[in-house]
Amino acid sequence: MQFADPQEALDFLAQHPDVRHIELFLIDPNGVPRGKLLHRDELLAVFRDGRPLPSTILGLTIQGEDVEDTGLVWEVGDADCWTYPLPGSLTLQTWRAEPTGQLQVGMHPERGLPAAVADPRLLLARVANALKADGYHPVMAVELEFYLLDQQRQPHERPQPGRQGNGQRPQQTQVYGVLELEQLQGFLNDLYRACEAQGLPARTAISEYAPGQVEITLEHRYDVLQAIDEGVRYKRVVKGVANQHGMDACFMAKPFADLAGSGMHLHVSLADAQGNNLMASDDPQGTPLLRHAIAGMMATLDDALALFCPHANSYRRFQANSYAPLAKSWGVNNRTVSFRVPGGHPNSRHIEHRICGADANPYVAAAALLAGMHKGIREQLDPGPAIEGNGYAQVRDSLSTDWLGALSRLAQSAWAKEALGEDFLRVYLAIKFAEYRQFMGEVGEQDWRWYLQHA
Repeated sequence: MQFADPQEALDFLAQHPDVRHIELFLIDPNGVPRGKLLHRDELLAVFRDGRPLPSTILGLTIQGEDVEDTGLVWEVGDADCWTYPLPGSLTLQTWRAEPTGQLQVGMHPERGLPAAVADPRLLLARVANALKADGYHPVMAVELEFYLLDQQRQPHERPQPGRQGNGQRPQQTQVYGVLELEQLQGFLNDLYRACEAQGLPARTAISEYAPGQVEITLEHRYDVLQAIDEGVRYKRVVKGVANQHGMDACFMAKPFADLAGSGMHLHVSLADAQGNNLMASDDPQGTPLLRHAIAGMMATLDDALALFCPHANSYRRFQANSYAPLAKSWGVNNRTVSFRVPGGHPNSRHIEHRICGADANPYVAAAALLAGMHKGIREQLDPGPAIEGNGYAQVRDSLSTDWLGALSRLAQSAWAKEALGEDFLRVYLAIKFAEYRQFMGEVGEQDWRWYLQHA
């Protein structure tokens, strides 16, 4: 695992003498940033010597409560576990009232024990390295949908879309509407400015399929860790800039029963060591390698579903004619399937994985996706014929909508234990089963609020 050089801290401090504080964070198994606010005088020591964080920081529910069954609480004495800065992650948070830095850290594989086994970034690195050892270099991009909601509301009132530049709330869907984007110009300007300051490749903005729903694409990266790092930092930026504008950026999978859900589409291909796309083909269905990869993702989907859909709310997104998938299906240039091969230039041939809700942890989802691809490639699996036309009318093998069933299948999966590691799964499942018990015991069927701030 590569960590940052102290020279990055020296350069940052010299370039930004007005920055007094730096937000230090790592990503927990739920995808939530957790950490501390440091004084600038502490920064250089973090780069030189690392920074200890308590073992429990990677064993928390979505509400931030200890899960004793993770083994990261009492039996290890909530031990200090050493983290180190990730290269290139020391940047500015432009949305803060005062100049503030931001630094992402990761657990050290040895000095970070016992918590290191639950670091989702280390999980992704391990899975990606297994693919690279066989000559396949994952190329990925993250595509996230989200809602912009007004922070001003009554306690039991349905959330409302944030006010636009004209002071009005959007009331119509107006998918792909350019006027809707124009009305969000203030927010979008600040968002793009923040992304530029952090080196995030934010590109096309789209008005999505509900009032107040937005999507902005990120570029593909040859380094899969870079791609997912940028995805999680982008999510942090969106939340920060939205807060600056008096709004909540909501990444729940299905915040409203009667409106479109929000997905996290992961775009993936495999390249050789020189960066050449091994899935490139004049055939729109791609190379045999592409089809083996899809077959592997299909074969492992039942076992991995609780990784792609981590909350009770995640499963409400699976509805017919909603642009969310319903089955283990694949197709070419077809948004009614789970695994889509987009059209385009033969050299850009890749797979769009459309199953994850926007609430999924990008590191965990990417690791499960790549591990599934690896299985399909090694075993030369066949995905069957591509779906043509309306995939919703051709559902043969439906995705589960049962959260507990998905968790149970993951817990019993021999493939997941081998591909992702028993230690990570033990912690992840302890957290998820604790959340399930809490949801069933304390949260009503229509009560979504406890997911809103951190989903």
